[in-house]
Amino acid sequence: MAQSVYGLRGIAVAPHSLAAESAVAVLREGGNALEAMIAAAATIAVVYPHMNSIGGDGFWVINGPNNRPAGIDASGRSAKTATRDWYAKQGITGTIPFRGGVAANTVAGTLSGWGAAYELSKNSMDGKLPLSRLLADAIFLANHGIPVTASQHLCTQAKRAELEPQQGFTESFLPGGEVPLQGSLFKQYRLADTLSKIAAQGTETFYRGPLATMLADELGQAGSPITLADLHSHQAQMVAPLSLQLANQAGNTKAFNMTPPSQGLVSLMILGLMDRVKGWDLDPEGAAFVHAQVEATKLAFGVRDKHLTDPAFMTLDPSSLLSDDFLDELATRLDMSRAASWGKKSSPGDTIWMGVIDKNGIAASFIQSIYHEFGSGIVLPGSGVNWQNRGCSFSLNPTHINTLEPSKKPFHTLNPAMAWRADGGLMVYGTMGGDGQPQTQATIFQRNVTFGDHPQQAIERPRWLLGRTWGNSSDSLKLESRFAPETINALRALGHDVETIGAWDEAVGHAGMLIRHPNGVMEGGYDPRSNGAAVAF
Repeated sequence: MAQSVYGLRGIAVAPHSLAAESAVAVLREGGNALEAMIAAAATIAVVYPHMNSIGGDGFWVINGPNNRPAGIDASGRSAKTATRDWYAKQGITGTIPFRGGVAANTVAGTLSGWGAAYELSKNSMDGKLPLSRLLADAIFLANHGIPVTASQHLCTQAKRAELEPQQGFTESFLPGGEVPLQGSLFKQYRLADTLSKIAAQGTETFYRGPLATMLADELGQAGSPITLADLHSHQAQMVAPLSLQLANQAGNTKAFNMTPPSQGLVSLMILGLMDRVKGWDLDPEGAAFVHAQVEATKLAFGVRDKHLTDPAFMTLDPSSLLSDDFLDELATRLDMSRAASWGKKSSPGDTIWMGVIDKNGIAASFIQSIYHEFGSGIVLPGSGVNWQNRGCSFSLNPTHINTLEPSKKPFHTLNPAMAWRADGGLMVYGTMGGDGQPQTQATIFQRNVTFGDHPQQAIERPRWLLGRTWGNSSDSLKLESRFAPETINALRALGHDVETIGAWDEAVGHAGMLIRHPNGVMEGGYDPRSNGAAVAF
């Protein structure tokens, strides 16, 4: 098992090593954690194009000066013309298709989050590096080419048939009409030009400048309902993250996560339920731990599916679902002797998570996504932007909690995590993977905080997934094949529908974790299931 990485002046983790290197290069030049994360976000959009894009959404959870928590909601709303009637007139009355212009029905917000973080950095954290420097690596890589990863090659190959008919996909992602081979150079000249415009004009150009005008025109030609007015009205929002005090197994740790429409609430609920349940904390790979957390996940998902949506449309305060009374009662429903029924279809998803901590303890937990692999599949011809399909998660049923309405934010699986540890240390952690995100977050958190694993060990141990995530269609309880037969058999005996998957399977997500200890030592781990790295200096 590999060891965690250590440093003193800065540390970053990403699911692609080049993104982590971009972040640390900025830290070495005196940049702060937010500046470093902007650089990493730009680079990851280029080097992992099947998993994220500047045509997607983003969320930030930040540890600011003097340990002040903050959040940035950089998710986009649905188009003003995106109504249930609009879809009905196009013959769509069941579910919104996953691909094409009709799936590209929400504004891409992630660039507004870069802009908000950039302004916060300048105004509150003495940030000085120009945006042109922060985007320089991404522009270079888009122009000169990225080495194609196995993940990109296999994902393109698997999704080719459904994506090839979408506007611009073949020209962008199938150079010469073929799936790019692992290790070959993959160039994105139009995206390089777009990033250069953003570097010169600022992120505002994506929403209110010349670039916005081009994007709106291209989106309309692709059949999207998004207009220039939708881009003009978009703004990232500064929010206070949700938090939960954990008093038992976690040793009085305070956990933070993103507010709705993110499912950060779910991640915190799982931790809160595990803090109340006994008998699972003897073995980090044992059946009792897996069972308790799977059952906590089922309960949290049940609450999510009943209540969680755009906060402007919620009927209760999300923090009420983290109250002691609510979690105490919910925990009584968790049966350690038997698996509860699980018949729902969970949400797949595709994204990246990254973390940065600088020498002053400023930290960023960041997630960026286009939802499904390659999002809507459409790539805009002039800008080279692959637009997300997050809005296909809206329901066309008017009574559903996440029913489509104009200018409404869709429910998001995205949720970046952070914690203040009981010993005074700071942790940022997260993963990609749709409904797998809160499950994996809770797993690596407990393995570190409760079982004492170092970050790399917590991430490398075999993991599981209840339901579906990207590239995956069954809703069973999936365990990596490295789990002991005794664990697998015990879970089946408890009533779980267990399926074994690959020994190091991407389906369980690309996780990462960074810790800044009270003495200033920084420690980090990355996921070997990804092309990532944890880099420190």
